[in-house]
Amino acid sequence: MEWITDPAAWWLDPFVSNGFMRNALWAGLLVVATTSVVGTWVVLRGMSFFGEALAHGVLPGIAIAFVLGQSTTAGALLAALAMVGGINLIRARSPLGEDTSIGVLFVGFLALAVVIMSSRAGAWVGDLNRFLFGSITGVDDADLRRQGVAAVFTLAIAALFHRAFLVMTFDEVQARLLGLRPRLAHAVLLVLLAVSIVASFEAVGSLLVFAVLVAPPAAASLLVRRVPVIMAAAAAIGAASVVIGLLVSYHNDTAAGATVALAAVAMFAAALTLRTLLTARSRSVGSPRRELVAGASSGPAG
Repeated sequence: MEWITDPAAWWLDPFVSNGFMRNALWAGLLVVATTSVVGTWVVLRGMSFFGEALAHGVLPGIAIAFVLGQSTTAGALLAALAMVGGINLIRARSPLGEDTSIGVLFVGFLALAVVIMSSRAGAWVGDLNRFLFGSITGVDDADLRRQGVAAVFTLAIAALFHRAFLVMTFDEVQARLLGLRPRLAHAVLLVLLAVSIVASFEAVGSLLVFAVLVAPPAAASLLVRRVPVIMAAAAAIGAASVVIGLLVSYHNDTAAGATVALAAVAMFAAALTLRTLLTARSRSVGSPRRELVAGASSGPAG
């Protein structure tokens, strides 16, 4: 119970006394800034499966860059763009649904990454656990600069295409009639999704970035309705997940990236519970009113 009995030591000292914790905090907040905006559109458009597949789809690019000694960020971005292009190609050239093409490429890309890293060329270069589960406490100034650039880019493009994203999310035909070019807007959204995942995998890992991408916006969408408010609430929930996850990890010696992701999922569970309680309360308050109205309407005529 130190977090209550000695809050300064539990909540503040880890960040004040440890440079790696401060870097981890900044890295997590930059991840949240990137994924909250893009993740809101992912949740509202029902693209969560695509987001999960893309989070795994970056692994072959990481593995190849890892083996060749090149930039894993560049490799991940190329792999993400290749997967986006592959999904669009399969959807355009075959009668298969988007979920089928996503599933096929999801399995193929993940299997390719495992094959590369299990080969002789990949066996000597080290452990892939950092890229699977993240190393948020190991980020440096260069990582933070890359994340900052990605966050600024994502927020700027998302603001520029906000109206197009909003209209096509709820009525694609109306977006086309308004000249908002929904196909272009959809392609831009996929690119932003790829950028946000690539920018985040260094901190929380390519497997765990999915939790940060989806859980905070999903939790926010249960509590508020307007899209800008959902984004702001998602950022707040994500930031709280980062702080709580890092502190729990620090005090209990657990994997930092996984603990942050677990905290985000716990926040979603809390939001779902709160929504359920509020819905039940509103129904219980409304029932006596409905009974009174029904009783008044069935009273004696005249």
